[in-house]
Amino acid sequence: MSDNVVHLHKHTGTTPAPEASVTTLKVVPELVAKPVPLWVRSGRAVRHVATHDRTKTSGRLAVRHTMYVAGGTKIVAHRAWDGRTAARYERMLRAAEAAGNTELAQEWEERGQRYREARHRRRMDLLTSPIDAAKGAAAGVGLGIGGLLVLGIAMAVATKDVGDVVTPLMAVVGFIRLMLWIVQVVWGPLTIVGPLLALLGLWAVGRHSQAAPHWALPDNIRSSEGEPITPSIVVKALRDLGVAPLRNAIKDMGDVGASMLGPIRIAGCGVEVDVTLPSGVSTNEVQGRRKKLAENLTRHEHEVFITIPEAARTVRLWIADSGALDEPIGPSPLVTDESMTANYKSGKAPWGQDLRGDAAELSVYQRHLLITGRSNQGKTAALRALALWLALDRSVQFWIADLKGVGDWSMFDGIADVLIEGPSDEHVMQATEMIEAAVEEMNRRIEVRRNDPTATFAPLIVTVDEAQMAFMCPAVGDDRRPYGGAKATSRYFMAARYLHNQGRAVDVLLWQGTQDPTDQNLPKLVREGAHTRASLVLGTDTQSRMALGDKAVDDGAAPHLLRQGLDKGTLVVASDGIDLPKGQSFITVRTHFIDDDPAKEIAARAKALRDGVTTLHVIDNTEDRDALADVATVIGKAPRMRTDEVLKLLHALDTATYGEWNNGRLKRLLEEHGETPKKSHGVMVVHHDAVARALANRDETGSASAAE
Repeated sequence: MSDNVVHLHKHTGTTPAPEASVTTLKVVPELVAKPVPLWVRSGRAVRHVATHDRTKTSGRLAVRHTMYVAGGTKIVAHRAWDGRTAARYERMLRAAEAAGNTELAQEWEERGQRYREARHRRRMDLLTSPIDAAKGAAAGVGLGIGGLLVLGIAMAVATKDVGDVVTPLMAVVGFIRLMLWIVQVVWGPLTIVGPLLALLGLWAVGRHSQAAPHWALPDNIRSSEGEPITPSIVVKALRDLGVAPLRNAIKDMGDVGASMLGPIRIAGCGVEVDVTLPSGVSTNEVQGRRKKLAENLTRHEHEVFITIPEAARTVRLWIADSGALDEPIGPSPLVTDESMTANYKSGKAPWGQDLRGDAAELSVYQRHLLITGRSNQGKTAALRALALWLALDRSVQFWIADLKGVGDWSMFDGIADVLIEGPSDEHVMQATEMIEAAVEEMNRRIEVRRNDPTATFAPLIVTVDEAQMAFMCPAVGDDRRPYGGAKATSRYFMAARYLHNQGRAVDVLLWQGTQDPTDQNLPKLVREGAHTRASLVLGTDTQSRMALGDKAVDDGAAPHLLRQGLDKGTLVVASDGIDLPKGQSFITVRTHFIDDDPAKEIAARAKALRDGVTTLHVIDNTEDRDALADVATVIGKAPRMRTDEVLKLLHALDTATYGEWNNGRLKRLLEEHGETPKKSHGVMVVHHDAVARALANRDETGSASAAE
């Protein structure tokens, strides 16, 4: 490499620059692009013009209006053919036969026969009509000329001019000559304008029927969503469903499928129509193509519901107005009506609205309840809304275990006799013992009912939210029995089964809310023991069958087709406690959402109806208990409490210790400390002050003994 330095600045002095090596710079000529052939440039230009938006718009415009004329011609020709032949009657006859309606088919056959007889008479009359027409024309001309001559004679007599005899006749001849001249003048333009007017009429008929390919229609029609549902739209949607027997049957029907449809009825925020399928087409073939049917109806999948009514070979379509299901349904009557009360036996909880916009009200009387769905979709809110309504019946008792433990049920403190909140295994164990205590209470009530068939009991609602945690709990008790699982030794599972089997007879009901059901976290025997089964959005058809049962899913229930996050609070309900459409085994309900603050206000109204309920937050199972202190604990701040209520709360507090207690045992406890239960309004009660005095007496006795 050369070490010579090349100076880049200009020397201004006279001293000659030192010698430097000469650097030769080579100029590289610019590359000249190869000219593009003419045919390539022409092809690019043609492609640009052909794919330009204006070209596409112009092409669609030309095709659209051309097809309007062609389609209008076809429609007019079809109408003319129907008017001149018996084709209409033949089509109606085939449609009735395809639908299996023999009576209607016979009626159309009779109508067609009458039409043919009338047409035959008209054709026979044509054989003699030319002669009759000629005779009539001759008679008319003769009478006309005779009348004109009589008129002319009258004029001649009046004017005394013989020439006036033919004046009326000549006037008519002149009028005829004038008409011929007018026809000669108009005929030329008419031969040009007439076809144009006929063409315009055909175009108008085709445009009114949109007789053009869908891609050629205007943008506002081609891209429109939510267009009104009409019989033709429903029939086209069914025809294009991809079911070959259905498509062929519609093609063979004289009315092009219209006879399949019942009346289109307005139903809430949509419309409802019954479709009688032709022979050879099963209902599940239509049910299985819900998404395609919705798209054919220019709707989203969640806006079309397919159910199976009582009628054979019939599907019921409910089609929502576009976007209507994304609108809120309004607040719950529990929030807006502060005077609302509840009745466990005869009342119905205002749960939400069905798809028709009617109020969806649920009866909870002697019905076990199961609500399931994916996480964060409104399960707790739906379950809590029922409990808040039922809390307005002061006779109803609540034992609640919230295994999420984030305060969703905290407003029931002061309403529920037991309230367990927390997600740990310890909380699950407490919830299991609560369920087992409910089984003992159920058995006690059954024993009382056996001795006294007329005995009645206060309803006891045992609620477990996030019950899947109980089934999946790995804890094992001292007796080596697992708390979770689905075996005959599993404590929660067996307690739930016992309640399902006999609890409703004595108004001890189990309400459960679970998440993402499987055979492990929601065993078959437990989920099928619920009388009311409801599901939010799920992931698969299998989960839907777990949640609602095979019958409801086979009839069209599809919680797995609800939209995650968008259909929060939308429940598919299978129950006899809610009004179901005739012939259906389920209903879709959009539930009212009650937020925490309104829920606390409703709970405050419920507390005002009750005499100071003391809520137990922990079920203590220690062996040595202070019975008198426990009585004081369960009474709390209430001035008095019925003895059966005290016994029930003691039972819930410690089943092992107080499970065998009765009114006599409670009376002996108080008498041991100088007090006794008394009657209030005909009912035995324990007074708060009496228990406080008993405790004071015991403490004084204990202190005196210690001093001695």
